[in-house]
Amino acid sequence: MRKNIVAGNWKMNTTLQEGIKLAEDVNEALKTATPKCDIVICVPFTHLASVNNVIDKNILGLGAENCADHVKGAYTGEVSAAMVASTGATHVILGHSERRQYYGETAEILKEKVNLALANNLTPIFCIGEVLEQREDGSYFDVVKAQIEGSLFELSAEDFGKIVLAYEPVWAIGTGKTATDDQAEEMHAFIRGVIADKYGKEVADNTSILYGGSCKPSNAAALFAKPNVDGGLIGGAALEAESFMGIVTAF
Repeated sequence: MRKNIVAGNWKMNTTLQEGIKLAEDVNEALKTATPKCDIVICVPFTHLASVNNVIDKNILGLGAENCADHVKGAYTGEVSAAMVASTGATHVILGHSERRQYYGETAEILKEKVNLALANNLTPIFCIGEVLEQREDGSYFDVVKAQIEGSLFELSAEDFGKIVLAYEPVWAIGTGKTATDDQAEEMHAFIRGVIADKYGKEVADNTSILYGGSCKPSNAAALFAKPNVDGGLIGGAALEAESFMGIVTAF
């Protein structure tokens, strides 16, 4: 059975002290909640080890926002999957549109990152999604299919089963625009079909597919009610415990 998941992506926000406080607030709120989903916070590299020390990993998972596409070596400023895992993190966001757009991450680079994450027992939250031009010209299905095929389809069925996908229409990230419930469901169902064609229905049915793109407490319940939407990858609304918990409790 696939899991419902709400994951926070803090991006380049919060100082270490602010991040510890936010993690503590989320952790405290979860102590008295009965969520119907798994919860993960993906924090800046500088925060990982400290946040790991203040959360209860039985109720709150910890992830990084990225990792390097090399095992180790002379790559100044990079952080390897092994380094991420050594902090206590269990998840890592890979392929976010901001990494693709600003840092030129290609399908081949992301393939290496996925392989290294899996080799270090990290669960990749792998992001896919189209830009506004591709949504408007009707190529969005082809774009998303190519992103999945280009980085993930050399995995065995067993390893693919360890992946969480996050569909993020790039035109809805940080813009206040949100894909309609039906647009999100249409794409999530299409993604599940692409997986089924490659790996079979059982693998597809067990793959968690999250929605990202201006998901907030006011629209989360309607999105999560769709049969193929298994949760959210949350940006801005994850930066305050109250709004993040508003999404967690939307299930």
